[in-house]
Amino acid sequence: MRAFKLCTSVFAVFLATINTLSAKQQTDTPSEVNDGRQLFIANCAVCHGPDGDSVPGVDLGHGKFKRASSYDDLVEIISAGVPGTAMPAFSKELSDIEMRTIVAYFRFMAANAYSTSAPGDPVRGKAIFEGKGECLNCHSVKNKGSRLGPDLAEIGAVRRMIELERSLLEPNAEILLQNRMVRLVTRDGITI
Repeated sequence: MRAFKLCTSVFAVFLATINTLSAKQQTDTPSEVNDGRQLFIANCAVCHGPDGDSVPGVDLGHGKFKRASSYDDLVEIISAGVPGTAMPAFSKELSDIEMRTIVAYFRFMAANAYSTSAPGDPVRGKAIFEGKGECLNCHSVKNKGSRLGPDLAEIGAVRRMIELERSLLEPNAEILLQNRMVRLVTRDGITI
């Protein structure tokens, strides 16, 4: 019995060491993460949403997966798809390297999902939002402002800090399909 406990302990330490080494080897470059982000937006965000949390039971941005227990499993799922579901195979559209950069982006999102930021100043934020930032020219908050863009009253509850920051710094980088502008021209040449 004593030998069994010793072997179990040694094996547990061995597994912990392997996991630590694997984590250290999973260092992704900023370029890989950015490439993965672009590929995710182009190929995955339509179904998974910009934060990777639009499919029930899956939250790619927080490292919660329904069918994968490792990042290698995710590469396989991206490659082969999931039969009987809406998840298609991307093996013909994406190279192995491209699939791995998408997974690098998942790792980045998961690592930054719970990062804490400095506390904000609501009074200053409101002044910038309503004044110098000109946010109300496109957005509204509880029916105050324009209806061109989405209402932002509950945005803090549905978007992570990193996504909000990116939206402020690069407002046109990711626009959800339902928020895109549409311009219609009738047969008579009238623009709606």
